[in-house]
Amino acid sequence: MGKHIIFGAALIIGFGICAEAQELVSNHTFEAGQTATVPTGWSVWGPEWAEAACRIRASSGGGFVVDGNDPFAVGGVVQDIKGIKGGQAYAIKSVCLLRDFPAPYYSLLVRVSWMRDGKMLHQAGMLVRGPIIENGIAKFDDVLVAPDDADSARLSLGVKWPRGGLVLWKSVSMQPAPAPEPRKVKVGTVYLRPRNSTPQKNLKLWCEQIDDAGKLGLDIVCLGEAILAVGTSAPMKDRAQPIPGPISEVLAEAAKRNKIWIVAGLTELDGEIVYNTAVLLDRNGELAGKYRKVHLPREEWTKGVRPGNEYPVFETDFGKVAIQICYDWFFPEAAEIFALQGAEIIFAPTWGNTLPDKDGKVDGESTFRVRARDNGVYMVPSVYDGNSMVIDPMGRILASNKGKEGVFWAEIDLNKRELLDWVGNWRSIGPRHRMPHTYKALTKILQ
Repeated sequence: MGKHIIFGAALIIGFGICAEAQELVSNHTFEAGQTATVPTGWSVWGPEWAEAACRIRASSGGGFVVDGNDPFAVGGVVQDIKGIKGGQAYAIKSVCLLRDFPAPYYSLLVRVSWMRDGKMLHQAGMLVRGPIIENGIAKFDDVLVAPDDADSARLSLGVKWPRGGLVLWKSVSMQPAPAPEPRKVKVGTVYLRPRNSTPQKNLKLWCEQIDDAGKLGLDIVCLGEAILAVGTSAPMKDRAQPIPGPISEVLAEAAKRNKIWIVAGLTELDGEIVYNTAVLLDRNGELAGKYRKVHLPREEWTKGVRPGNEYPVFETDFGKVAIQICYDWFFPEAAEIFALQGAEIIFAPTWGNTLPDKDGKVDGESTFRVRARDNGVYMVPSVYDGNSMVIDPMGRILASNKGKEGVFWAEIDLNKRELLDWVGNWRSIGPRHRMPHTYKALTKILQ
């Protein structure tokens, strides 16, 4: 462990970063020379507009301090790292101590920019995961894989808009490490639209789709919205059931015998209240969670269906997932909330459509692709009009039924981090660049 450090009134044990032979960062604990105001071996970076620069100075207790008179100041230190090998993974760790720092996630940045012959391969670089805050200590910890053509890297520690706070950077490390294991998941969606049917016939048909997904070895499959209602004339009183209840138990048995996660849309009866609900069942048939549709079109609220008011995110054995239902896709806020809470895949049982654009008008297919791209998540709609699809965080359609019935799937890697041109990895950058304090109009109740 590192040495004890006094910062304000807190006695803190430093983050355990060892200076080993494999360490690639020069002066990784930011020791300063006798007359230096910044750590030896590091260079200061600041904005073009010098008046907006942070103040950077060495600390007598080790490390360097960054703050600013201007609450919107920016600045930090940078070092070019030699000896990078293309295709090699590198563990990057850093720790800093905070005082009166109002928004560390938005303001503290550790960035790696891969280089070749002194030129950056991508101008945005990659942000290191973090900070994780505990007792005034902020930690960054990640493993990044160098591109095949990289021969060096630029490591930058920065502060963006301290808003009166102060940060004491204590250490940073970059060392070769094993590459992260992929998180491969076989994700499926169903296209099935029963006709001239009954709720019980529907349930049998959907369970057959679950069995087909099991034969394919899928990890999770998404069924449609209100699966007992589509293609039937059954009134709500004949298909509304408690959850858990008789209908969800049948689906649970199908999940258990196929060792597969299931997302399915049902009509939920809770006492005397009816919700449009989707369930998440795990591989053992246990109810892992449910989502009650928040945004209701006139076809539902005029029938007395009640809206939900929560956006839960669920842990699975392969990652974090969320569920939205049909009309929810008209409202970008829902997907944003799920993504901000850590959802990696959003499943979408949808009566409505994923039809392609027509006559220049944006329709469901484009909207779902944009929702995925906006939030850096996979979107998996199961629909009755258009195509059921698996869409990746770049908006690419990985799987589509293309007018056919059945189960359609793609294998995805939840550890894959792609870069957008100019911007970088949106999943890590987008949330940091949000300006929630300016969004008050979104939460104002209209009179």
